[in-house]
Order: sequence, then C-alpha cells, then structure tokens
Amino acid sequence: MTKNDPGPLPSSATDPAGSAAIAVEHLTKVYKKTRAVDDISFRIARGSITGLLGGNGAGKTTTIAMIMGLVLPTSGSVAVLGHPMPRHSSEVLGRMNFESPYVDMPMRLTVRQNLSIFGRLYAVPDLRARIAELANDLDLNEFLDRANGKLSAGQKTRVALAKALINRPELLLLDEPTASLDPDTADWVRQHLETYRRTRGATILLASHNMFEVERLCDRVIIMKRGRIEDDDTPDGIMARYNRTTLEEVFLDVARGRVRETAS
Repeated sequence: MTKNDPGPLPSSATDPAGSAAIAVEHLTKVYKKTRAVDDISFRIARGSITGLLGGNGAGKTTTIAMIMGLVLPTSGSVAVLGHPMPRHSSEVLGRMNFESPYVDMPMRLTVRQNLSIFGRLYAVPDLRARIAELANDLDLNEFLDRANGKLSAGQKTRVALAKALINRPELLLLDEPTASLDPDTADWVRQHLETYRRTRGATILLASHNMFEVERLCDRVIIMKRGRIEDDDTPDGIMARYNRTTLEEVFLDVARGRVRETAS
C-alpha cells in the first residue's frame, strides 16, 4: 500500500463489518481557489489509534469534517465502518463521536444536563446509569451538577471526553484532546483513552500537535502538509526515515521543508 493508493475499497453493502474503520480514496476539498485537501487516500484499521499530524492549514480539520459527513468533498470518497459518507451517515453516526476542547458545550447547563442532552441525541439506553458510570470513570461526581461555564480547563476536558464516550462509540475522532492541560491531567486523559481502546476494541483518529502524546498513543502516523499526505508509517518508521529520535524533530523537518535523512 502506498500513501496515495490504498487499494480497492471493500463493498460496504456486502461486508461492512470486515472493512476498514475509515477508508479515504482520492479525497479532495476545494474552497474557491484553495485546495484544503488535495487527493489524499488512506485506510485505518479497526481497533487502531492513528495520529493525523500537520501544521495549521495542513488540512487535518477539513479531513476530519469530511470523515464525519459535515463537509461534502469536492471529489473522492469516504467510507466509515463500511458505509459511504455522507450518503449512509444514518448507519454510522450513532457509532462514532467527536471530542475537541475548542468546542464548548452550553455554559449555563450543568454537566449532568449537558450529558443528558447528548445522551438523548444518541438514544443511549439507560441514560441515567450511563452518566453515573462515566462520572465514576472520569471523576466527574464532584461537579456533576455545576454549570459548565464554571469549570476549570481540566474539568471541561473530562466532561468533553464523557460527552464523546456517552454512546460507547466504535470510532472516536479527537482534535487536540489534551490541549492546555497540565501534565498530570493530560496523562490521566491519555490513560483513559488507551484503556477505552483496549477494552472496547474502538478505533481512534487523533489530531494533535503534542508529539509526545502521538508517540505514546499511536500505532501509526499520517503527516499532512498543504492538503496532501507527506508521510504515513509507524512512529518508529517515520523517525528512522528522517534519522530523528523524536516525532517533534520530524514535524519540524516536514514543516520547514527539510529533506529526509534516512539512517543507513
């Protein structure tokens, strides 16, 4: 498999369960004269954690939006859990979720009220018990009945993660999940994500600028630049190809246009 040729997509009509969690083929999005995403292709295996890296304007957010069915591609295709998006979005929206610290929930509502609303949107069975379970798992009980606008950054992040997990998603899309968190809280969030992936067999696509986080969590890294895929491999494979010891060094090489320095 090459970075721009993932091979034929599976038939979602006959084998959705055996398909990739995400299958992107020749995906392009053009805004007027700007190619935000430029003919990218990749497949993400079920049960994996994949990092989607790139500087500001690389196309990460637009790619995630097209995967979620929120933005229509100019050309190309996206299949999620074996179903084409957005045409069959009703088949998968209840099985996926999204989390970002940059998307606030209603500030005047309490944590419990916010989780109740999102739980109802996802038709979560036995919602009261599910909220209690998340409150225990994510240590929310102390402020469960406090208004969201009165929470600290770390508390808001834990609530946002609870919202993202309310429907026990098979596919979790994360945008900078530990941004602005202190190291202890960030480590706690990463541990919970690792545990959730392992116990539920979930697939996680993680967009992050925290290279330590990506090295720790991800089985695979896709690096984007100017809307295209610059590299796609395991973290160790990419670091070896650039003859670097950290992903941060690789990120800087890619951002600044340095040539790969493959180790001999």
